[in-house]
Amino acid sequence: MRITIVILWTLMQSGITWADEARADRVLTNGKILTVDAHDSIAQAVAIRDGIIIAVGNNDEVEALAGPGTARIDLAGNTVTPGLIDTHVHFAAGGLLELTQIDLSYPYVKSVNDAIGLVAARAKDTAPNDWILGHGWDEGKLAEQRYLLASDLDAVSGDRPVWLMHTMGHYGVADSDALRIAGIDRNTPNPPGGVIDRDVEGRPTGVLKESAMALVARHIPPTNPEQVPDAIQLMAKKFNRECMTGGKDPGIGTTFGYDLEDSMETWRAYQEVLSKGNLTVRILALWRSGDALEDARELVAAIEPLGKPQDAPANARLISGGVKLFADGSGGARTAWLWDEWNRERTGIDKDNRGYPAIDALTLRDLFMFYHDADLHVAVHAIGDRAIDWSVTTMAMALVLDPQYGLRHSIVHANIPTDHAMDTMAWLQRTFDAGYPESQATFTWWIGDTYAANFGVERSHRLNPFQSFKQRGIQWAGGSDFDVTPFPARYGIWASMTREPLLGVYGKDSFGTGEAVDVRTALRSFTIWAAHQMFMEDSIGSIEVGKSADLAVWDTDLYTAQPDDIKNMACQMTLLDGEIVYEAR
Repeated sequence: MRITIVILWTLMQSGITWADEARADRVLTNGKILTVDAHDSIAQAVAIRDGIIIAVGNNDEVEALAGPGTARIDLAGNTVTPGLIDTHVHFAAGGLLELTQIDLSYPYVKSVNDAIGLVAARAKDTAPNDWILGHGWDEGKLAEQRYLLASDLDAVSGDRPVWLMHTMGHYGVADSDALRIAGIDRNTPNPPGGVIDRDVEGRPTGVLKESAMALVARHIPPTNPEQVPDAIQLMAKKFNRECMTGGKDPGIGTTFGYDLEDSMETWRAYQEVLSKGNLTVRILALWRSGDALEDARELVAAIEPLGKPQDAPANARLISGGVKLFADGSGGARTAWLWDEWNRERTGIDKDNRGYPAIDALTLRDLFMFYHDADLHVAVHAIGDRAIDWSVTTMAMALVLDPQYGLRHSIVHANIPTDHAMDTMAWLQRTFDAGYPESQATFTWWIGDTYAANFGVERSHRLNPFQSFKQRGIQWAGGSDFDVTPFPARYGIWASMTREPLLGVYGKDSFGTGEAVDVRTALRSFTIWAAHQMFMEDSIGSIEVGKSADLAVWDTDLYTAQPDDIKNMACQMTLLDGEIVYEAR
């Protein structure tokens, strides 16, 4: 069917792209169709047959394909874009947090007392010795502008251990009971790759960063596996309500760190939801790597039967996508690996702290080489400029030693790349179809006040350097890192254009606008460029004949609207493979 449509399309002399012999199952007319094709064409109507777009043109041309059994949607002037895609969303794990934990995010929590109140309320309904879990707090949004501490939680937790994960996922806070269970006291050394935060007298404050979190996390009872399919289905519905049709889940699993069986359990949960017809988004799943080559060998052997994204069917809804590695830590915890010292409170210096690699840098290189040689797509988490330099240089080495085109290796986050890193990315993309930033524009918004404090003035202005990417011809893919920031992609489009922090603790122009981009570019990063990182740009990501009908209907014309109107626009309808999976009431 797809080949027939493309052949017929190429035979057309001009104008509408449609197949004479086909009748549409469904037509959408009287709208503004932002195709995001190579010419950024704008049309009025779309026709669909068997889930595939067979026509994009004006009303009369599309209506000519309709028959007595054709379903019609009158867009009534609304705008249609390709279904939006998030290339970094902790889909299963984030859905599980929504189902099971206290939500400590803004605006529910604006102060330390707000957080304490929510923990106290949960404690009343929690049996003694049972764990209280929460997520989403951020000191940058608290009136006190400080971490939550064990001493805050002890006053209300009673004899219930508490663990509250920070919104960035790279640090959290435990109460004294949880610290005791984990065996953490003033004499406990920092584990490799982690930090136990301490007060001036050397006592643990309760804040644990990076690998130190595992000291507590390993004592938390495991997730009930039966909840994971429910979490996935919940997130699919939420995505559809936001006109979203695809996501890249970066390191599936529900526990902290490398656990192959846990990751496999999450994969099976995805398969269960898919088999029941409830996976109404397309998911490309990455597998978390361990820190040793023995782990890597085990992982490659386990996922080999699941196939590779470059070989997946054109309309796949679940793809085993490759492997995720960590080069460094977090901008919030000031553990990301930098060339220069971290800042505090915007202009202060976190003396002698330049962060550090998440694992031994040479081991990271060996792991990357191993996965690359196994013909696997590799995504490397790198936030600090030194970590990004190391990551792109490693990619270049691997591709020169073992040239392979089209693995689309990516730099996840890529917050503050140097000129060297960006030049290398541009070369990798041109030469090997690799070196793609998968960036989160919403970092300058949702966690922007914390970021502005920690990165300082100069680095803040080169954070998420989308304009510099564009000038070099670098293609990037947008995402949210949910549950680090809210997942609706409309926020990412808006943030790409405005770079405004949520509260403006250090001013609304903390990040400047020199690296902002226009709406058309921002939309591409959540559509066709994101589809490329899903290995699906030939079938989704733009509204063109022969592609799957993954469509988003909005109440706002993105190309003429003011930025704030884009931030607040509302999804009216979402179609996946031509079927309506969400409709506003």
